[in-house]
Amino acid sequence: MTKLSHLAENLKGSEIVKLGNEISARVHAGEKIYNYTIGDFDPKIFPIPGLMEQMIIDSYKEKNTNYPAAQGIIELRKSVSHFAKKWNNLDYDPSEILIASGGRPLIYGVFAILVDEGDKVIYAVPSWNNNHYTYINKGIHCVIETTVENNFMPTAAEVEPHLKDATLLCLCTPQNPTGTTLEKEELEKICQLVVAENKKRGADEKKLYVMFDQMYFTLTYGKTKHYNPVSLMPEMKEFTIFISGISKAFAATGVRVGWSLGPEKVIAKMRSLLTHMGTWAPMAEQKALSKFLLEDAYISDYFSHFKAALSERLEKIYDAFIKLRDKGFPVDAIIPQAAIYLTLKFDLKGKKINDRVLETQRDITSYILDEAKLAVVPFYAFGAEEHSPWYRLSVGTCKLEDLDGLFAQLEEALKKLK
Repeated sequence: MTKLSHLAENLKGSEIVKLGNEISARVHAGEKIYNYTIGDFDPKIFPIPGLMEQMIIDSYKEKNTNYPAAQGIIELRKSVSHFAKKWNNLDYDPSEILIASGGRPLIYGVFAILVDEGDKVIYAVPSWNNNHYTYINKGIHCVIETTVENNFMPTAAEVEPHLKDATLLCLCTPQNPTGTTLEKEELEKICQLVVAENKKRGADEKKLYVMFDQMYFTLTYGKTKHYNPVSLMPEMKEFTIFISGISKAFAATGVRVGWSLGPEKVIAKMRSLLTHMGTWAPMAEQKALSKFLLEDAYISDYFSHFKAALSERLEKIYDAFIKLRDKGFPVDAIIPQAAIYLTLKFDLKGKKINDRVLETQRDITSYILDEAKLAVVPFYAFGAEEHSPWYRLSVGTCKLEDLDGLFAQLEEALKKLK
């Protein structure tokens, strides 16, 4: 085969997508699998809000099918400004807001605008795709291996040693894949470190920016609260680029409308880059969302019901895993806090089924899939060590009526292991 670019020759595809494709093939072949791998929603279980749907339909009927403005239409940027103020206590002018087709192009834009070859990028693992974006932009990986004791979230003490000469610090809360959150005190400490580091740098030196991915910020449960750098410490506004959108807040992953909030200079450069890539959200969706995001009462009611349905699934699955753990099986789970994810543990390495030994996490993943028909994503797919026994389970496709059957099969599969 003809040799391609160095980037292409060494590029790794998404482990999550690869696993999802394998499972989809088995489902299409007629196999009954509880597929809780992809961070997506089954629209039959979690449809987008009815009002949003109708507004999008109406927008297409109104012939809103031409190119939108490169930074997003002004009506939508004004509505995003309102939404950010109402639900996130953030005050951003439309000139500080960039619209794109979901979060991915915006994250790529942050990396491409800020990170030069050889620049240090700090991120914790497990986390979503920071390793790939750092590779694509030829950055230096500064990886923090998080621990279960801290709910797999980075601490200020772990971040601090990497800050000198770093260009980008990637934070995500609520976290994909763990469904856990950064606590207020820890985030405050991290912000203080970032501000202090930037004060040390001269006027001609690059600053340290924080990419703050809060795509799941509306989905918190119980006593869990979401905090953001700028609300906690206004000085952080100069150094923070937010990633947000409708994908998870409204089960609208396929509608493809995301936004960044950040310093106007950075946002303008991201806009210029993305104009060359054509990553704008469709005009009809932008027009519709510019109206929908102003419907505060409707949105509040939607959040209440949507979050209750997600929380119910997370709690039921968590309780079922704890019951298995209490029966003596080598499994565990972290109490659900946020997002659509539950962190699970399958500590099965070295267990035997007949003459077969489960030697690796890949063996364990395959065994759970084959015997219990449960498909979940190992943390190594999110940059963690390959021997990590922890997994992500996503409830976006979960039917409550499936859970009794699933856990009966899982218990039988665990009983077979010696």
